[in-house]
Amino acid sequence: MVVTLHYNQIKGARKTMNRLHNYVGGEWIDQPVDSVDINPSDVNDVVAEYTQADAKLTLDAIGAASSAANDWARSNIQMRSDILDTIGNNIIARKDELGAVLSREEGKTLPEGVGEVVRAGSVFKFFAGEVLRLTGDLVPSVRTSVDIEITREPVGVVGIISPWNFPAAIPAWKIAPALAFGNTVVFKPATLVPAMAAEIAKIIVDVGLPPGVFNFLIGKGSEVGNTIVNDPRVNAISFTGSAATGQQIAKEAVARMAKFQLEMGGKNPLVVMDDADIDVAVNCAINGAYFSTGQRCTASSRLIVCKNIHDQFVKAMQDRLANTVVDNALKQGTHIGPVVDKNQLDQDLFYIEEAKKEGAKLIYGGNLLTRDTEGFYLEPALFTETENNMKVNQEEVFGPVATVIKVSDYDEALATANATNFGLSSGIVTKSLKYASHFRKNAQAGMVMVNLPTAGVDYHVPFGGAKGSSYGAREQGSYAKEFYTTVKTSYVSC
Repeated sequence: MVVTLHYNQIKGARKTMNRLHNYVGGEWIDQPVDSVDINPSDVNDVVAEYTQADAKLTLDAIGAASSAANDWARSNIQMRSDILDTIGNNIIARKDELGAVLSREEGKTLPEGVGEVVRAGSVFKFFAGEVLRLTGDLVPSVRTSVDIEITREPVGVVGIISPWNFPAAIPAWKIAPALAFGNTVVFKPATLVPAMAAEIAKIIVDVGLPPGVFNFLIGKGSEVGNTIVNDPRVNAISFTGSAATGQQIAKEAVARMAKFQLEMGGKNPLVVMDDADIDVAVNCAINGAYFSTGQRCTASSRLIVCKNIHDQFVKAMQDRLANTVVDNALKQGTHIGPVVDKNQLDQDLFYIEEAKKEGAKLIYGGNLLTRDTEGFYLEPALFTETENNMKVNQEEVFGPVATVIKVSDYDEALATANATNFGLSSGIVTKSLKYASHFRKNAQAGMVMVNLPTAGVDYHVPFGGAKGSSYGAREQGSYAKEFYTTVKTSYVSC
């Protein structure tokens, strides 16, 4: 049954608490609760209460995954396909209900929450097909009477560590290919968003996976995450989060020769050329910079604008921001929800003040807001008169903060766009085929957008970046097999 929850219904039931459990070796572990999950739109609303897993329970989960790995790797591919398709269907069937959980917990607007849930379900359904599309090669040998067969096999136990900003989609695009290609999973979501992760886990568990194939742990990165990363039974680690944590995981994984995949953020440019359609440019900038409260690694945090259109663009941005509604994520008509928690809010405010100190001009927003419910509400901030070497233009803020960098022409715009340690997504707004084509080829990023926001990607194609944004094989699409499988070459004497 599809349940649609409206804002007033949720508000009236907000004191009802959901109790979350860890799942290990085919069993939900019932332990005394020690933590709570808070709604950033209303800090008096406890979304859920839960127990944080410790190192011992993590070791149990890894042991269960290791014990189940051999049988699952050799399981019937039609069975795996059917299981993933069922998971996807069940997620989509509950999109309204789960979207409300996601928005209540993370703070993105209800339409964004529902859309993300649908995307998560679609990811599982896509990989249901990929199970049946995994191929190999039969090639001739340079030696007579010898055949060579090249096949793909699962890597084994996969540790999955996901962030808080996409609590449905990112776990889906990690868990689905891991299971599809015959791996067992130990999944640790961010502790800021355990409720959405638990709902996804319940749907996965309810399809009847063998014990140990999927394990779910809510806990700190310093304990659960570190245990996953350093256990020799974990063959591969897929991580999305901060650059500092990703670099530490890389060091530890290399030390024991484990496979790893890292997605670590961005400082994404949106170039606005003099010939740009102003409405398209503003739509791309507002969507990319501020939707999802700017809490996307693909957010357009640097708006690189050519001088002849600069003043017109800035004025149009101010006008649009003045008509942008910041409010409770579950309220109809809200464009931007709250920041996810106080720590992130403090980080946003820190960068706003740092930008002022460096000489940037705050022309809109940047203020704390008061709403009907007490939450982490921040007015979207827009800076002008910034230089690309400023801290606010080189470090990832991860909030509703964008800067304008004025440039003289296309060559300066491209050079500025590439002048960052990150390289996830890069965009350009132009009517020129020449500029669009050159930018696509020369932007130093894993994803390039032309007349589109830098944020917002399809679920069936590769996701990932260059430089400090990503390391390892791409996520999503058919390219996911590069991480979740390993290649075996077999020689047979005929």
